[in-house]
Amino acid sequence: MLEHLFGSKTRVKLMTLFLNKPDEAYFIRELTRKIDTQINAVRREIENLARLGLLAEIEEKDDGQSKRPGLKRKYYQVNRNFPLLSEIQALMTKSHLLLEKALDREIASIGNVVYLAFLGAFLGKKAPVDLFIVGTVDPERLKRIVQKAEKDLGLEINFTSLTAQEFAYRQEIADRFVNSVLTSPKCVAIDLLNLEEGKADLAEGKRA
Repeated sequence: MLEHLFGSKTRVKLMTLFLNKPDEAYFIRELTRKIDTQINAVRREIENLARLGLLAEIEEKDDGQSKRPGLKRKYYQVNRNFPLLSEIQALMTKSHLLLEKALDREIASIGNVVYLAFLGAFLGKKAPVDLFIVGTVDPERLKRIVQKAEKDLGLEINFTSLTAQEFAYRQEIADRFVNSVLTSPKCVAIDLLNLEEGKADLAEGKRA
C-alpha cells in the first residue's frame, strides 16, 4: 500500500528502517545489506529523502585504519526537525497495523494459535519482542512468514513462540519476560486464553 503513496518499495523500506530507529545513522552500503536492495536504488531514494528533508546527511572523517585514511564517509539519519515527522511516523505505524491483518491469518493457518499479539516495531514502540505467539505452530513455516514480513517492511522482527504448556508454566513462576510482554502496549489479534478479558475485568474491579 505505502509504495503507491511514496513511489517505491525501496523508499518505504528505507523510511521504515529510519523511522523505527530514528537515533541510528547509516551509510549507503550498510543500508543495501539491511534492506536487501541494489545500491543504485538505495542511493537514489536516500538522495530523494535527504532532498525532502526527512533525512539529514552527516559527514564523518575516517579513523585512519582503512585503506583510504582521511576519507569522509557520509551517513544518514532522521532529521528530528522535519516538520511532518510525527505525521509520517503515525502513517507508517498504521501501515504496519494493516499488515498485521494479513499476518495474523497466515500465522493462524499454520497451527493451533491461542494467543497472538503484535508489539514493538509494529507499534513504533520499545518492547521485549515484536511478535508473541502462544500455541502449536510449524516452526519452519512461521520462520518463512516472518522473513517475508521483514522483507516487506524492511525491518527485523523479533518473535517468540511458546506452547500453551510453556506459557502456563512461565506465567506460574512469574517469568519476567512473559510478564513484560503482557504488560507492554500491544495489538492483540487472537486471544483464546482470555488474557485481555481478564485485564478488563480487573480494571473494572478497581474502578468499582
